[in-house]
Amino acid sequence: MDQTPDSDQRNRDQPSGRAADNRDDKNNSQGRGRRRYRIPARFRRLRREADSSLSTEPTDRTDRTHQYQGAGNYQSTSGATPVADVGVDNRASGGGFRAPPVRAHPDIGSPSGSWTAELQSSLPQVERQPASVGRRRELPHQGDDVGNSPTEVDGTGPVGASSSETGGGSSYQHERLKTSEMTSLGKPLHRLTEKQKKKLYFIDALKERYRVDYDRVQPIPYIKDRLYCVDKVYVEGGFEFMTTDQVTRGSGPWERLGSYTSVISDQRIQSVRRIIEGEPGYGKTTVTLQLAYDWCNRVEGSPMRDVEVLIILRMRQLSGIRSIHRAIEVYLLGSDPRVREADIAAIIRESLSAVVILDGYDEYPDQHSKRETDIQRILKLDLFANTPVILTTRYLPDYLAPVTKRVRLTGFDEIARDEYIRKAVVGEDKIALSNIKAKLKENPVLEDLCQVPLVFVMFAHIAHENQDFQNFKSVTEFFQYMIRCFHEHLKNKSKELNTVRYSIDENDHAALDKLAFLAISQENQQITWSREGMCKQLGQDFYKTYLALGIFVEEDVVSYDSSSKVEVRFYHKLFCEWYAAHHIVYILSQPGQNVSLDELFRHMKPEDLQYVYRFACGLNQNVGGSIIQYLREQQGSYRFRLLCLLEQSGNVEGILDHVRNLCSQTVNIKEGDSRMLQRSTVQLLDIAAGQGILVSSLHLDQCFSKYDVTNACIVLKSGHRLTNPKTVEVLRVSGRIRETVGDSKGIEVTREELLGLFQTCGALKEIWFEGRDFLLPHSVPTEMIPPTLKTRNIMVSYEDRRGMIHQLNWDDGHWQTTTSEPALRIPQEVLDQQWALEELARLSNDGIPVSSLHLDQCFSKFDVTNACIALKSGLRLTNLKTVKVLRVTGRIRETVGDSKGIEVSREELLGIFQTCETLKEIRFEGREFLLPHSVPTEMIPPTLKTRNIIVSYEDRRGMIHQLNWDDGHWQTTTSEPALRISQEVLDQQWALEELARLTTDGIPVSCIHLDRCFSKFDVTNACIVLTSGLRVTSLKTVKVLNVGGFTGTGTLPSRIEVSREELLGLLQTCEMLEEIRFVGREYHLPLSVPAEMIPPTLKTRNIKVSYERERKHGVVHQLNWDDGQWQHQITADGSVEVYILPEELDQQWGKEELAVLSTAEVSISELYLDRSLSNITDNTQSIILTSGCTIPVLHTLQELWIRNTDVDLEMFLRILAYTKECTKIAALVFRYCKVPDEVDAKMIPHLLEQRGVKVFWFPRTAEKYLLDFDAGKWKKW
Repeated sequence: MDQTPDSDQRNRDQPSGRAADNRDDKNNSQGRGRRRYRIPARFRRLRREADSSLSTEPTDRTDRTHQYQGAGNYQSTSGATPVADVGVDNRASGGGFRAPPVRAHPDIGSPSGSWTAELQSSLPQVERQPASVGRRRELPHQGDDVGNSPTEVDGTGPVGASSSETGGGSSYQHERLKTSEMTSLGKPLHRLTEKQKKKLYFIDALKERYRVDYDRVQPIPYIKDRLYCVDKVYVEGGFEFMTTDQVTRGSGPWERLGSYTSVISDQRIQSVRRIIEGEPGYGKTTVTLQLAYDWCNRVEGSPMRDVEVLIILRMRQLSGIRSIHRAIEVYLLGSDPRVREADIAAIIRESLSAVVILDGYDEYPDQHSKRETDIQRILKLDLFANTPVILTTRYLPDYLAPVTKRVRLTGFDEIARDEYIRKAVVGEDKIALSNIKAKLKENPVLEDLCQVPLVFVMFAHIAHENQDFQNFKSVTEFFQYMIRCFHEHLKNKSKELNTVRYSIDENDHAALDKLAFLAISQENQQITWSREGMCKQLGQDFYKTYLALGIFVEEDVVSYDSSSKVEVRFYHKLFCEWYAAHHIVYILSQPGQNVSLDELFRHMKPEDLQYVYRFACGLNQNVGGSIIQYLREQQGSYRFRLLCLLEQSGNVEGILDHVRNLCSQTVNIKEGDSRMLQRSTVQLLDIAAGQGILVSSLHLDQCFSKYDVTNACIVLKSGHRLTNPKTVEVLRVSGRIRETVGDSKGIEVTREELLGLFQTCGALKEIWFEGRDFLLPHSVPTEMIPPTLKTRNIMVSYEDRRGMIHQLNWDDGHWQTTTSEPALRIPQEVLDQQWALEELARLSNDGIPVSSLHLDQCFSKFDVTNACIALKSGLRLTNLKTVKVLRVTGRIRETVGDSKGIEVSREELLGIFQTCETLKEIRFEGREFLLPHSVPTEMIPPTLKTRNIIVSYEDRRGMIHQLNWDDGHWQTTTSEPALRISQEVLDQQWALEELARLTTDGIPVSCIHLDRCFSKFDVTNACIVLTSGLRVTSLKTVKVLNVGGFTGTGTLPSRIEVSREELLGLLQTCEMLEEIRFVGREYHLPLSVPAEMIPPTLKTRNIKVSYERERKHGVVHQLNWDDGQWQHQITADGSVEVYILPEELDQQWGKEELAVLSTAEVSISELYLDRSLSNITDNTQSIILTSGCTIPVLHTLQELWIRNTDVDLEMFLRILAYTKECTKIAALVFRYCKVPDEVDAKMIPHLLEQRGVKVFWFPRTAEKYLLDFDAGKWKKW
């Protein structure tokens, strides 16, 4: 375990690796007012060479463990540093120290002669300054006037290296690249192409930039000399992911993830779009820093080791920026002219594995912008469609791509809190650790708040340093105390010699309150300010005080126009919400002011700014009452009202009306609720119990864990405890509803727990255990039941794993089945079958009728010899006497020939009837069963005839038959049966026989589905010819005819052209026909039917004739009998695929569909031109097909696929030009085509590269190629 006590900090008074690096003389001569030391050139050379050699080895966490030895010395140790997730904000820090492992350089010799020893012994002791790397730095301004920046020391480059040598955005003169990246290409620098060099410059600059961020984590704002590398303090918190296949804004279901690395590696959430959600302070930014650390250091075992390019952008900086590539250039590379915007687009596009992280969507200023930005295009999959993008946010964006996977942070549990205290606060001091934990237990409110990593980190450090730590009732009280600690710390420091004195009253911050309120009450929140603007609004003395407090943080950033400026923000958005809440209280507490709360909170959504509401409620009780009343009028605000209600301090009597109102409804605690919300609900119950307020109903929804008999409390899965539920009248405990029983262990409730629960809930009248999660005792011995419980007569209900409902009988302690005739279902799982057999035996022995027994895909046969049903598992059902209805379901199959089937003989069928003595009905459902065609009457016992059991059977054709006991034959009970005819010859024969019988009997056939078996309509003989050669002649009674064909991709079958004569002949032959549907790309129907060809009788019948080339995609064409033309109806609810084939008729249909889709602005995901492309018009505005048809520019097209077509250079360039005109296109694919080997790069439209369009070539070989826009050549992909 790594030891990192408070004393083990990066002390600004001591020299350190990067923080002591100096800039060149030019930078030193800029009037910073402090002498700088220049490092000898030979030491700079040695440092660079050592960094180069060390970077070739993968970094393990043990390499970065350093133990503070006192006097500013750090010694490398070999202890493994635990992986972590701590919600501290690194952005408020001023520099960082990460001592590299002490290793020998191969050019120097033994470790004793290493460059570190030689260099450190010769370095002067310089005063440590805040790091400023690349385009951003932190400025302490202790004693400096605003506008006069203190002396800066480079924080990332080699000791003594100039800013141009350090990378991270300002080092375009640094020509020596890291050996690890050189080795990956296997070439020295001078042998690399210019493109390869740019890629290495780019990756090197990113790593240097990220090192600045992750090396200067600052847990406490006002303690600026405590800076950590993220890996030293990162503690693993909780991660969960939503298990639904498609993204939903709902609440679940959620499952736990293993660690932060699972966000990248877990196969269950593999997607090109992932969202990490977390409440304020939960460590969203810190997770990105830990991922950046893993990537930069190639940490062994981390999935980031395999990522080639990692892009991390802070979204609060992207105001007004429309191009994501420009943002990367400005904020991550700075003024490096070697890698420009176009280079960045090419590098990301061509990288084998790139990951983009957009941190802080809730802070993105342009999220509601009406102008489309690249961020919006990324969310819609219009940009970086094939690149994994991870978004961190407090709340979900307005638009979510269906493929998005949701992950959420659940905060710190007790183990994580202990680990952080040991790592970053007290080390192995067990007494200090116990003291901090004791202070936490003394504050039950804080115990819950400290699941929020940011709050806990500040609590741990403040509690360790302040002996007079008090108890708190709410978040508001804790924040007040924390702000007071900030001011006290600054006052104490001001008493020291040669320090600046600050005289600002900590309670005088009205101007700041207004500034914070205006910042977050706008539609587009402003969370950063210019330093000059803030000083003008607040005054320089006030500004300097809050900067020294650490509440303000300065950043030296580059604007979009490449100009540099100093911006100011709050240490965390929570502080902005704190001061904004003060202004809200001021507005609402002014006498005579008639303020509209709707207008006041118009742009302040509670899900985004919950703490503004909560702080305001906690600061002023009267204002809090108004806010709670306002929230009551908002739909779905019940839970949030709880949080605001419990912030109110003072006399409990003032909020009892609110408590009574909330308790009069059902109080819900859900598994998906945050720990803080659950804790708040528990506090509500405590208040209700203390005041004797009855809680009408408490619903524990999938969150019950157990009843703690020792401490007489209910324990939730989150760890929270309900210690005082004595006023609850109805307790409903719901578990997970599962299809099968064996997918979880279940929750066992013992007799002692059950009785203890009844006694703890003094007002309890009824308790329900619902769901199949619970295992309750089979009985409760009467000697264990206290007399008081018997007299209370509590209703105890329990739904067991079989779905049966039982009620506890207090007289004998046994369960009574309240369902008069229970129903049982036996699935395929063996464990489930065993439970069912036990239950069935008990019911049979007790003589309890079983209303229905459902054998779900588990029936094997009836054993005539032993008079029992054999299941597929080998188990046997012997207790069948009391079963009334037996339902035997089999597998539902598309075709008959895909399994042997289960044959039930006459003897077996009759044996089942005789064994089930009370049987009234038996149903065989599914196409798996083969029942006898008839049962000879001489085999039927007279007793069976008198019982008149209903025996129904669904055959392989989907027809339902019922056994006639008089003659032993089956009768078709379906009044208008439906038939499906597949490609199998045997299936077709059965269907033709059945169809002939139905036609002879005059029975209408509701529907016939010809599944890929239609060949043509024989006009001469008035019949349908199937692909097998069989003919369908009995068509008179058919009402609906579905002609299904080939859909999707793959090899098409032979084209089937249906002429006008065939179509009209088919309609006239089917005398009862009401509708006919053709679905499939192999069918070519006529483009029109001349009105003079249509018989008057057909017009009057008004048969619905529809044609759809792709099922569930695109356009449905319906024939209009008035003019013989097709009318078009769009059926797509998303994107559409369109295929155009060589046949002229197919191209005409395709052109028609594309025109309809384009007019309706329906997104076309893929357009396939298979042997159908002839050329592109001279103006590149239209595609010319082989039939002469033209397709204009499609602005909703996403991918264009050209197949089986030879393309020369001129046509290739024209296709590229046409693609450029399609504004939404993301990919152009040539499949099985002959294309030019290379293209003049200057002839490639620049817009294609700018939009991130990819051009692929898939020849008939296994290789795949991607067009390199810079070189104009194909490269393997």
